[in-house]
Amino acid sequence: MADTLTITDNRTGKTVEVPIENGAIPTKALLQLKTSDDDIGLRGYDPSFTNTAACKSRITFIDGEKGILQYRGYPIEQLAEKSNYLETAYLIVKGELPDAAHFTRWERNITMHTMVHENIKTFISGFRYDAHPMGILLGTVGALSTFYPDAHDVENLESRRLQTRRLIGKLPTIAAYAYRHSRGYPYVSPDNELSYTGNFLSMLFQMRERRYVPNPVIERALDTLFVLHGDHEQNCSANAVRAVGSSLVDPYSAVAAGIAALYGPLHGGANEAVVRMLESIGSVQNVAKSVARFKKGEERLMGFGHRVYKNFDPRGTIIKKLAYDVFEVTGKNPLIDVALELERIALQDDYFLKRKLYPNVDFYSAIIYQAMGFPMKMFPVLFAIGRTSGWLAQWAEMLRDPEQRIARPRQLYLGEMDRDYVDIAQRPAPTDREDMVSDSI
Repeated sequence: MADTLTITDNRTGKTVEVPIENGAIPTKALLQLKTSDDDIGLRGYDPSFTNTAACKSRITFIDGEKGILQYRGYPIEQLAEKSNYLETAYLIVKGELPDAAHFTRWERNITMHTMVHENIKTFISGFRYDAHPMGILLGTVGALSTFYPDAHDVENLESRRLQTRRLIGKLPTIAAYAYRHSRGYPYVSPDNELSYTGNFLSMLFQMRERRYVPNPVIERALDTLFVLHGDHEQNCSANAVRAVGSSLVDPYSAVAAGIAALYGPLHGGANEAVVRMLESIGSVQNVAKSVARFKKGEERLMGFGHRVYKNFDPRGTIIKKLAYDVFEVTGKNPLIDVALELERIALQDDYFLKRKLYPNVDFYSAIIYQAMGFPMKMFPVLFAIGRTSGWLAQWAEMLRDPEQRIARPRQLYLGEMDRDYVDIAQRPAPTDREDMVSDSI
């Protein structure tokens, strides 16, 4: 029996047979269901795309029910333990893990693009001293499109490869300069003798020493966090990159769109919200009272649950173990005791278990970042560095897909129809309605 779905339109009695491929049906098939010749046909309605596949992808696999995350078929647990960020970025972008010769070439190609134009430094210096580092990153990455006009030739494979290397190489530099600007410190030039992550730490924290030597535990922990953030399927920011990129805009503008999406508190800013929540709880003794308020809806529980995972977020499990390695160097973050008690109580409470609210990647990453000395404003910036490889892989895959066209979702129009213009002198006062645009701005 063929994999098909038979749909009967009870309005007309018409039946159509729709093919099922990869567990999905083409929603265009619904256009066959019409009540009259001038009817446009049925459309699918799916706010926020909760059950709509907008693309076919070979980059990242997630099984939310089983808590599985894989890049190109490789379990995230293995990559976090055995790989490093640049090797994982190669895998995400190119589809396979490199051999030694290809990795050496890839590392060199990334490293040679860590420097930024002097005008970029001037550009960053033009932001207010208290500008959010994520806003600086967003504006600066967008500005890169004016420095590299060759990037507009997005259908040229070699150009795409070059811009990919440029972006992965320059993101840590721009991020570090955004941090230094917010602190009033002079910029530190890249040290290409260091690793990708070691160089980033040097540009962040080097002060009077002639050469910065990163702590290997901190360096490895941050590199692992970059690996864990490399890609995550069709999340808000990846969707933004694909949608904007579908207009054939340059990759700097498309990645800037991804950064803008990541800027929001429900995406890249979620781990900052975790720290604020734990700080508001204050101590282990207050956790039980806070849990009661969460259950009543009086406060919002941050760092638990996920749009995709209905089990443990596998990245959260890895980061929890990583936290203790970091604390051996930095000293224990006092918030970890609050976090552990919150996790313990939540995982014994039917309220949370029935709703499948388990700690996610933001829950423990926030505590590690804080222990490393990063201000909370830098948390989404760190996220963006790791996610750059995923954004670029999603962008390139979208460009190569012959089925992809410029993104153009449809809508269900519920507004007024066929109204006549009235001169302002005769026009009555507007009525107060919930759907008025003025009520929402």
